Parts: sequence; C-alpha cells; structure tokens
Amino acid sequence: MIDLRSDTVTQPTRAMRAAMAAAEVGDDVFGDDPSVNRLQEKLAEMTGQEAGLFFPSGTQSNLAALMAHCERGEEFIIGSLGHSFKYEAGGAAVLGSLWPCPVEYEANGTLDLNKVAALIKPDDAHFPHTRLMVLENTQNGRVLPLVYLQAATEFARHHGLNIHLDGARVFNASVKLGVPVREITQHFDSVSICLSKGLGCPVGTVLVGKRELIAKAQRARKILGGGMRQAGILAAAGLYALEHHVKRLAEDHANAKKLAEGLVQIKGIQLDLAAVQTNMLFLEIQPQHAQPLAQHLKQADILILPGVRLRLVTHLDVSAADVGRVITAFQGYFASR
Repeated sequence: MIDLRSDTVTQPTRAMRAAMAAAEVGDDVFGDDPSVNRLQEKLAEMTGQEAGLFFPSGTQSNLAALMAHCERGEEFIIGSLGHSFKYEAGGAAVLGSLWPCPVEYEANGTLDLNKVAALIKPDDAHFPHTRLMVLENTQNGRVLPLVYLQAATEFARHHGLNIHLDGARVFNASVKLGVPVREITQHFDSVSICLSKGLGCPVGTVLVGKRELIAKAQRARKILGGGMRQAGILAAAGLYALEHHVKRLAEDHANAKKLAEGLVQIKGIQLDLAAVQTNMLFLEIQPQHAQPLAQHLKQADILILPGVRLRLVTHLDVSAADVGRVITAFQGYFASR
C-alpha cells in the first residue's frame, strides 16, 4: 500500500526498531532516563536552545508551550490555519484558558506583521493581554524565509511578545534551505519539533527553549498527563532518526516534486508547481471526482484523504517507483472520465 495521507503513517525501519530494543532506560518522570536525556540535550544543542523536553505528541507539546508562555486569560496570535488553532481540538481554550487570536496566512505561509501589530491589544481592562505570537514552519509544506524569521523576531521583541514555532516539520525546512536547523530555530523562544512525521519515529515530539520556560512546560506536561516512565525506548527512535533520517528528507522533497510534475499534466487536475517546496503538494479536482477517485486509487493500493482539495504527502515509505505508480493510477482514472 502506498499511503499518501500524511507523513505520520511512516513505519519505523528495522534499524530503528533495533535501536529501540537496545535502548538504555530509566524513569523519565524522575528525570533519570538516559536515552530521553540524551535526546533532549541533543535537540537543544542542534537548535541553539538551552533545554529540551520530550512529549508523547506535538499537540501536547504545543499546548504545554502555550501554557508556559501565557497565564490564564491571556492571548496568543496565530495563523488561522495554524495547527494549535485549527487542528488541536481547542485545547488552548479548553485546558489552558487561553484566548487565540487568529490572523490569515499570506500566500507564502508567513503572517503579515502589520496585521499582527493591529491585533496586539492595548493595556486596557477590556482586553486580554497579548503575550505570544505563533508561527509554523513548514506551513502546508511552505518554508518560511530566513529573512522573515529575523524580521518576525525583531517585531516580537519590539512589541514585548514571546515567539513560539510549531516546527513539526522544521527539519524539512532546514533541508530545503540547505542550512543547519539552528539557523531557523535560534530566532524563537520555544520550538516544538515532531519526530513522528518525516523523521519516521513511531511516537514523540521535543519542545526546546530556555531552561525557565522548559521548567514551566514540564509542569504543564504533568497537568496534561504527558509524563512517561521508561520512555527511552521511544527516545532511542528519535536519536536514531536525528543521525540517519534528516538528510534523506531531500528524497521526499524530490519525490513530491516528481509527483507534482506528473499530475499537473493531467486534464482535470489543478496544481501550482511553484508551491511544492518540501514533501507536500496540493491539488484541486471537481467535486464529482472526490469519492470515485479515492476509491479508484484504493483499488490500486494507494491511500489518499478524499476531497476536492487533495493533500498528498511523500515520506520515507514512498519511493520514486511508487511515485510513478501513483501518477499512472491518476492518469488511468481521469482518462476514463
């Protein structure tokens, strides 16, 4: 089965499973799991941050970061398609008592800083305090320019805001830009880095930031039920991925581009090739094709999420040969319509 629904569907490789089986473990709630500690320290060093904290999921990591940055009733500004706003079940409001202030993304995945400035609340009892700005990189596969990150950091400092990065796929961004990941992450007060997407781990996210902030996030993690015991078995997968799966992300990017170049030639598909920067591509089809196309592809052992705007995601379990199969299956469907 070729699964293009997300890069979260990746299976741990045999070598990763072996690393997990051999992991040195302890009780992470007590802070004495050596594999977890190594992973946290390694990612902190790689990202130019002071400390790291291992989480079961990116959703929990993002929420703990928001709770560490903001007190109850305070506000964070975030893109209207940002994961912590749209796809995390309203956790910031439900569990953190925080107020999200959404702003529409620009075409390149950035937030217009002039629009953000207009949303920052004055010091007035009628309004929540605006404490934080949240960016996402990559954002729907788009890479935020380094010059923008620098400008956003200076903007946040000028307005007395902290700045958090949902960096679920930040290694995709660093590989695309051809720079060490710290060239991106050094600009932020905190960064959430997912290990279970393009890096291919079965579980795990690491939040990095200043020690004081991470200490607050550790308390939030406990409140949210994220403390685990012999979590080194999972951390070992992350350590393996950082050694072996970062550079190979370029293969996923190349496969996404190859897939886009094949699909854009098919009548009935609309696709912007220039928007395919990393491992995601988005295409549009007519509504009547949404379910029949998904069924046709499933019969050819290809999984997608049905819709009129399709997101296809390449990852380490999708090869160049698989891409050819997918293009042929799409061609077969539209040729018969």
